[in-house]
Amino acid sequence: MAVEVKYVVIREGEEKMSFASKKEADAYDKMLDLAEVLGDWLGSGPVALEDEMRDQMALWLAEQKDALSGILKSGKLPGAEAEEPAAAAASDDDAEPIDAVDIKSAQKRAKVA
Repeated sequence: MAVEVKYVVIREGEEKMSFASKKEADAYDKMLDLAEVLGDWLGSGPVALEDEMRDQMALWLAEQKDALSGILKSGKLPGAEAEEPAAAAASDDDAEPIDAVDIKSAQKRAKVA
């Protein structure tokens, strides 16, 4: 007879997910805790979201916490630094003068001024 250890994450009496390792179960439980806090925070925001939509958004943000943290620290999307030099080199080849203003650089100039 085989014995199998299973770690189960239970929230409000409902089984959410089961894992083979305690480390994975703890990480998932921590993510659910973060999603709950984010859901409460989103609920206090200026945009009215339905409960289901708010819960989905909170869970997605919690799942993407590393990317979100990087965005908040750098002010850029993940991978944007690698794309910017390539885009600048491509645009320099056939560059024509344009009267458009880059919103991102305009905001940076406004902060400095």
